[in-house]
Amino acid sequence: MSVLEARRAAVREALHAALAAAVSAGDLPTVEVPAQVAVGEPRDRSHGDLSANLAMLLAGPSGRKGRDVAAILLRHLETGRIPGCARAEVAGPGFLNFFLEPGWLSPVVQEVLAAGDAYGRSDCGGSRRILVEFVSANPTGPLNVVNCRAAAFGDALIRCLRAIGYVAEAEYYVNDAGGQVRKLGLSLEARLRQLRGEAAQVPEGGYPGAYLEDVARAYADAHGDAVLREPEDVRVATLAEYAVEHLLAEQRAVLERFRVSFDHFVRETAIREHGAPERVVERLVQLGRTQERDGALWLCTKASNEDNDDRVLRKRDGSFTYRVPDIAYHAEKFDRGYDRLIDIYGQDHHGEVPAVRLALQWLGYPVERLEVLLTQMVRLVRDGRDAGRVSKRGGNFIAMRDFLDDVGVDPARYFFLMRTIDTHMDFDIDLARSQTQDNPVYYVQYAHARICSILRQAGAAGIPGVPAAVLDHPAEALLCHCLATYPAEVRAAAEGRAPHRLTAYLRTTAERFHTFYVQCRVIGEEPARAAARLALCQATRQVLASALGLLGVSAPERM
Repeated sequence: MSVLEARRAAVREALHAALAAAVSAGDLPTVEVPAQVAVGEPRDRSHGDLSANLAMLLAGPSGRKGRDVAAILLRHLETGRIPGCARAEVAGPGFLNFFLEPGWLSPVVQEVLAAGDAYGRSDCGGSRRILVEFVSANPTGPLNVVNCRAAAFGDALIRCLRAIGYVAEAEYYVNDAGGQVRKLGLSLEARLRQLRGEAAQVPEGGYPGAYLEDVARAYADAHGDAVLREPEDVRVATLAEYAVEHLLAEQRAVLERFRVSFDHFVRETAIREHGAPERVVERLVQLGRTQERDGALWLCTKASNEDNDDRVLRKRDGSFTYRVPDIAYHAEKFDRGYDRLIDIYGQDHHGEVPAVRLALQWLGYPVERLEVLLTQMVRLVRDGRDAGRVSKRGGNFIAMRDFLDDVGVDPARYFFLMRTIDTHMDFDIDLARSQTQDNPVYYVQYAHARICSILRQAGAAGIPGVPAAVLDHPAEALLCHCLATYPAEVRAAAEGRAPHRLTAYLRTTAERFHTFYVQCRVIGEEPARAAARLALCQATRQVLASALGLLGVSAPERM
């Protein structure tokens, strides 16, 4: 148990003993003790080191005001039960605040250094299996900025889940079948014909983006133009397959550059080849969840009160709509035995989620284990103005590759992770490119690099590793507190699907380190205190590097 958790546990035990004494003395009626008393830290550090809400929880059952209950508990409280407790007092509507001796968090430094890279990690997940599907962009064009945001979030979430003991796997679903792929083949054919000097036009609803000119040239260099003399079905299928593979390879390359890797790439064609869509539809028909109408087969979602309308499963021409393979794919994911499924999709999937969930529920799958997180749009801003829109089909979009060339991997990942994915985001390109302390990622990385510089200087100065002094300076105490709360932040980031918590944590830790650096001399201090402060620097460096690593951001040693 960490020093912070040990003090929190001691506060809880002391409060339970005070309550028992108050009841025994007749000062409070017999009440049911809450299963878990919250012991945290006051926002204002002048209000104490720890704060408990037990009195307010007991106010209703005891028929008294929370502040009155707190005063009674305080009379019966034995502060000696709490190591290092100097005093306790009542605050606000009934908080009990505890003031501990200066330097009480000093042992956390040794906890961090002793644990090494394992500090902040735990086995809370109990090796439960989680499958996270993210990005899953259609293989009809390069990845764009919204895909970049989803990639940063999904990868950081997986890193956090693994850090607390989950067996988390990353999956990319390749939509390499259906009408969109045929349109891609037709669009590539038009570009290939244009290379021959023909006045070919990209078909309506196709992909007019200039990127297909590069694909056409690559195809022509490798295979020539003999395919244009094949029958239409062969011609379109051949070109569509080539375009999908070419574009998918580009997508994988840019994701690897972005430090994002996947454990599985699952293809829609494989789902279809195994007959899964047919089995799903057959089963839904048997369950009475469908209706033949207007020559099409409909999924009866409207009557469920969870969707606004019925949804088509099989069109008049006998082909399936795209939601059928989606339902089959999710059924297959459940069949693989994961404890939880997490989908990270674009906002445009909002209308389809209820229908897919209902179908899976009717098929007997535990849909309560399926989480769907929707990524909102990104607006790029340069010089205070809109810098680009995203429209892959229209060809007017900013490719993820070009975006990374412009801003870099570290700023892109960090900036995207500073916000929850369910909020619209303005990405300030100028700020991301700047090498000043106004740039959030630069500010944090600079703190790490500065500590590395201090440690190098200390090594050159030959500062001895004598027993550490108590870290009781206010700036030292605040920095120690950051180190002590890191494991809880990692767990909250993972379980709350909230990697953005770590960017806020890093900012606070970097700020407190810079304050410490200004107020507390390290090199040149008397040996015992210098050693203690060097240890604090090393522990802080380790935690900064760990948190940056969970975000997929580098921790440079020199800047």
